[in-house]
Amino acid sequence: MVWFSMPRPRRVIIMGAGGRDFHNFNVVFRNNPEYRVIAFTATQIPGITGRRYPPELAGELYPDGIPIISEGELEKLVKEHAVDEVILSYSDLLYDHVGRILSRVLASGADFKILGPRETMLPSSKPVIAVTAVRTGAGKSTVSRAVVRELASRNLKTVVVRHPMAYARDLVKAAIERFEKPEDFDKYELTIEEREEYEPYLSMGVVVYAGVDYNKILVEVEKEADVIHWDGGNNDWPFFKPDYMVTVADAMRPGHEIGSFPGEVNLRLADVVIITKVSQAKPEDIEKVKKNTCEANPKAKIALADMEVSVDKPELLEGKRAVVVEDSPTVTHGGLPYAAGYVAAKKYGAEIIDPKPKAVGIIKKMYEEYPHMGPVVPSTGYAPDQLRDLEQTLNSIEADVVVLGTPADISKLIKLNKPVVRVSYELKILEGPSIKEMIDEFLERAKEKLE
Repeated sequence: MVWFSMPRPRRVIIMGAGGRDFHNFNVVFRNNPEYRVIAFTATQIPGITGRRYPPELAGELYPDGIPIISEGELEKLVKEHAVDEVILSYSDLLYDHVGRILSRVLASGADFKILGPRETMLPSSKPVIAVTAVRTGAGKSTVSRAVVRELASRNLKTVVVRHPMAYARDLVKAAIERFEKPEDFDKYELTIEEREEYEPYLSMGVVVYAGVDYNKILVEVEKEADVIHWDGGNNDWPFFKPDYMVTVADAMRPGHEIGSFPGEVNLRLADVVIITKVSQAKPEDIEKVKKNTCEANPKAKIALADMEVSVDKPELLEGKRAVVVEDSPTVTHGGLPYAAGYVAAKKYGAEIIDPKPKAVGIIKKMYEEYPHMGPVVPSTGYAPDQLRDLEQTLNSIEADVVVLGTPADISKLIKLNKPVVRVSYELKILEGPSIKEMIDEFLERAKEKLE
């Protein structure tokens, strides 16, 4: 008699930062007996390590959930658990960083794998338009608002689904998040980073969904949307399969459109590439981004655009000392020294005060970790202690005014001892297809879903 034994499940570690990693688990590994996920490793997002992906979300194969462990423990985990595969599930890396991770994984004895769009994009019965980027801080949110505004003018109910930002809170409660009014932010205990993304949509009367389980989110969104707008995070590709895809490239960072992962994937998948910040960029840099785009994706249409900045109280800036607060991901792992707040302060005649000598706590640590950062304060506020550090830093700086380059009104979360000027920025297409023309093409392509 010949006995056959079933092969043991392949042991897996998923590397990420509380977004793409959870989605990849949900769509490929949850309830899949061929695999056993040993752990998630995490970095970049404070407060997420040492927790567990809860059993309520992990499924019946994981009655105790799945541990979330610091990425620094990767090699140790691979060896201790005889891990077969490590799945890279990040959404904003340069290629040299991808290469270092690959080498770490292979040297530890495991296989290295990336799950692609075919395995991880969920199909929808409703039309889906996606706005993605090649790097954090390229201007994707500004483009997204212009897209949503144009869809609203067509009398289509558009629901925005945002790439996840699963920070330090109850993941079960956050599995499906629906935002319709500002009070919903407190309901889900949102961080500044999340408020930055959602507030502009709510002010436009648009419902936003986000969360952890995008299979369940899609079911709910399809019940109320005529059109689904996927608002990508960092430079990740969409979780929902788009009928039309817009990718935003940054003229201020030539080469990043073909030097980042998964940003180049978005470049190659795009129907239209919008190159932003062209008035700030050198002509040769604009041409380099255009050349790289044409070579990587010759079928894509190209538009050149600016981000027009304005402020709500310009009279508070002329000749005044200003401390500038910028969107944190843009000036940290996004690699930019400054963003819209700095541009606006300069435009309206303010003197920008260097905040670094007064920085405390997490803000001081951010300057040490990201030495490229200019004289701006990152809007880091993942947890109450970080909000206190942000408040203390801003209040201790000898300035006349705080310039908020972030879309989130942080003055509702911390007490500031200075008046606040809020910055807004809108898309201006200078050359190539307009947003109206893009939406015309999208709706024509998706017309069967609309019938």
